[in-house]
Amino acid sequence: MTDTNKIREILLNSKTVAMVGLSAKWHRPSYFAAKYLLDKGYRVIPVNPNYDEILGQRCYPDLASIPEPVDVVDLFQRADTTPGYAREAIAVRARVLWLQLGIVNGETEKIAKEAKLLYVQDRCMKIEHGRIFGGLNFMGVDTKIISSRRLKFISN
Repeated sequence: MTDTNKIREILLNSKTVAMVGLSAKWHRPSYFAAKYLLDKGYRVIPVNPNYDEILGQRCYPDLASIPEPVDVVDLFQRADTTPGYAREAIAVRARVLWLQLGIVNGETEKIAKEAKLLYVQDRCMKIEHGRIFGGLNFMGVDTKIISSRRLKFISN
Protein backbone atom coordinates (compact mmCIF):
# COMPACT_ATOMS: atom_id res chain seq x y z
CA MET A 1 0.00 0.00 0.00
CA THR A 2 1.40 3.38 -0.96
CA ASP A 3 -1.78 5.44 -0.80
CA THR A 4 -1.09 8.32 1.61
CA ASN A 5 -4.76 8.57 2.57
CA LYS A 6 -4.91 4.89 3.55
CA ILE A 7 -1.70 5.20 5.58
CA ARG A 8 -3.08 8.32 7.27
CA GLU A 9 -6.25 6.39 8.11
CA ILE A 10 -4.21 3.53 9.60
CA LEU A 11 -2.11 5.90 11.70
CA LEU A 12 -5.18 7.80 12.94
CA ASN A 13 -7.28 4.74 13.77
CA SER A 14 -4.61 2.43 15.19
CA LYS A 15 -3.48 2.95 18.75
CA THR A 16 -1.93 -0.39 19.74
CA VAL A 17 1.14 -1.57 17.83
CA ALA A 18 2.77 -4.96 18.43
CA MET A 19 6.34 -4.41 17.29
CA VAL A 20 7.88 -7.77 16.38
CA GLY A 21 11.65 -7.72 16.59
CA LEU A 22 11.89 -4.56 18.69
CA SER A 23 15.41 -4.28 20.07
CA ALA A 24 16.42 -2.83 23.44
CA LYS A 25 19.57 -1.45 21.82
CA TRP A 26 19.17 2.32 21.54
CA HIS A 27 20.96 2.54 18.19
CA ARG A 28 18.69 0.08 16.35
CA PRO A 29 16.01 1.41 13.94
CA SER A 30 13.26 -0.50 15.77
CA TYR A 31 14.15 1.29 19.01
CA PHE A 32 13.93 4.72 17.32
CA ALA A 33 10.57 3.84 15.77
CA ALA A 34 9.15 2.52 19.05
CA LYS A 35 10.35 5.53 21.04
CA TYR A 36 8.84 7.90 18.49
CA LEU A 37 5.49 6.08 18.45
CA LEU A 38 5.37 5.99 22.26
CA ASP A 39 6.09 9.74 22.34
CA LYS A 40 3.19 10.26 19.91
CA GLY A 41 0.72 8.45 22.17
CA TYR A 42 0.67 4.97 20.65
CA ARG A 43 0.68 1.86 22.83
CA VAL A 44 3.74 -0.09 21.69
CA ILE A 45 3.95 -3.74 22.70
CA PRO A 46 7.42 -5.23 22.23
CA VAL A 47 7.52 -8.76 20.83
CA ASN A 48 10.95 -10.28 21.33
CA PRO A 49 11.72 -13.43 23.34
CA ASN A 50 15.16 -12.05 24.29
CA TYR A 51 13.89 -9.32 26.64
CA ASP A 52 11.50 -8.89 29.57
CA GLU A 53 11.02 -5.16 29.00
CA ILE A 54 11.90 -2.52 26.39
CA LEU A 55 11.34 1.22 26.80
CA GLY A 56 9.38 0.55 29.98
CA GLN A 57 6.94 -1.75 28.17
CA ARG A 58 6.50 -5.42 29.03
CA CYS A 59 7.92 -7.62 26.30
CA TYR A 60 6.19 -10.76 24.98
CA PRO A 61 7.83 -13.76 23.31
CA ASP A 62 5.25 -13.94 20.49
CA LEU A 63 2.01 -12.37 19.28
CA ALA A 64 -0.17 -15.09 20.81
CA SER A 65 1.10 -14.19 24.30
CA ILE A 66 -0.20 -10.60 24.15
CA PRO A 67 -3.25 -10.39 26.46
CA GLU A 68 -4.93 -7.43 24.74
CA PRO A 69 -6.21 -6.56 21.26
CA VAL A 70 -3.64 -5.37 18.72
CA ASP A 71 -4.40 -2.95 15.88
CA VAL A 72 -1.09 -3.18 13.98
CA VAL A 73 1.54 -5.89 13.78
CA ASP A 74 4.71 -4.05 12.79
CA LEU A 75 7.47 -6.39 11.60
CA PHE A 76 11.19 -5.77 11.97
CA GLN A 77 12.02 -9.23 10.65
CA ARG A 78 13.70 -10.80 7.61
CA ALA A 79 11.40 -10.95 4.60
CA ASP A 80 11.54 -14.76 4.44
CA THR A 81 10.06 -15.06 7.95
CA THR A 82 7.10 -12.74 7.37
CA PRO A 83 4.52 -15.28 6.07
CA GLY A 84 4.45 -16.96 9.48
CA TYR A 85 3.99 -13.61 11.18
CA ALA A 86 1.15 -12.80 8.78
CA ARG A 87 -0.62 -15.95 9.95
CA GLU A 88 0.00 -14.97 13.59
CA ALA A 89 -1.38 -11.47 12.92
CA ILE A 90 -4.53 -13.05 11.51
CA ALA A 91 -4.82 -15.35 14.54
CA VAL A 92 -4.69 -12.41 16.98
CA ARG A 93 -7.19 -10.49 14.83
CA ALA A 94 -4.93 -7.54 14.04
CA ARG A 95 -6.36 -5.10 11.50
CA VAL A 96 -3.04 -4.13 9.90
CA LEU A 97 0.16 -5.94 8.95
CA TRP A 98 3.03 -3.50 8.46
CA LEU A 99 6.44 -4.53 7.09
CA GLN A 100 9.25 -2.07 7.74
CA LEU A 101 11.60 -0.44 5.23
CA GLY A 102 13.34 -2.94 2.98
CA ILE A 103 10.97 -5.77 3.86
CA VAL A 104 8.96 -7.05 0.90
CA ASN A 105 7.37 -10.47 0.47
CA GLY A 106 4.73 -11.40 -2.10
CA GLU A 107 3.54 -14.47 -0.21
CA THR A 108 3.03 -12.40 2.94
CA GLU A 109 1.05 -9.84 0.98
CA LYS A 110 -1.16 -12.56 -0.48
CA ILE A 111 -1.82 -14.10 2.97
CA ALA A 112 -2.66 -10.70 4.48
CA LYS A 113 -4.93 -9.59 1.66
CA GLU A 114 -6.81 -12.90 1.57
CA ALA A 115 -7.54 -12.39 5.27
CA LYS A 116 -8.62 -8.79 4.55
CA LEU A 117 -5.83 -7.26 6.62
CA LEU A 118 -4.70 -3.79 5.64
CA TYR A 119 -1.17 -4.32 4.37
CA VAL A 120 1.82 -1.99 4.19
CA GLN A 121 5.29 -3.06 3.15
CA ASP A 122 8.64 -1.36 2.68
CA ARG A 123 7.58 1.61 4.82
CA CYS A 124 8.44 2.85 8.31
CA MET A 125 5.63 3.83 10.69
CA LYS A 126 7.82 6.51 12.26
CA ILE A 127 8.75 8.06 8.92
CA GLU A 128 5.20 7.85 7.58
CA HIS A 129 3.78 9.42 10.75
CA GLY A 130 6.30 12.24 10.57
CA ARG A 131 5.74 12.75 6.85
CA ILE A 132 1.97 12.90 7.17
CA PHE A 133 1.63 14.69 10.51
CA GLY A 134 4.72 16.91 10.44
CA GLY A 135 7.06 15.16 12.87
CA LEU A 136 10.14 15.19 10.65
CA ASN A 137 12.71 17.92 10.91
CA PHE A 138 15.13 18.93 8.17
CA MET A 139 17.36 15.92 8.89
CA GLY A 140 14.42 13.53 8.54
CA VAL A 141 14.28 12.49 12.16
CA ASP A 142 12.97 13.97 15.39
CA THR A 143 14.58 11.78 18.03
CA LYS A 144 16.90 14.47 19.40
CA ILE A 145 19.71 11.91 19.71
CA ILE A 146 20.95 11.75 16.13
CA SER A 147 23.66 14.18 15.18
CA SER A 148 26.11 14.71 12.37
CA ARG A 149 28.97 13.76 14.67
CA ARG A 150 30.51 10.38 14.00
CA LEU A 151 30.21 7.88 16.83
CA LYS A 152 33.35 6.24 18.13
CA PHE A 153 32.81 2.55 18.66
CA ILE A 154 34.96 0.64 21.07
CA SER A 155 35.61 -2.96 20.09
CA ASN A 156 35.72 -5.63 22.76
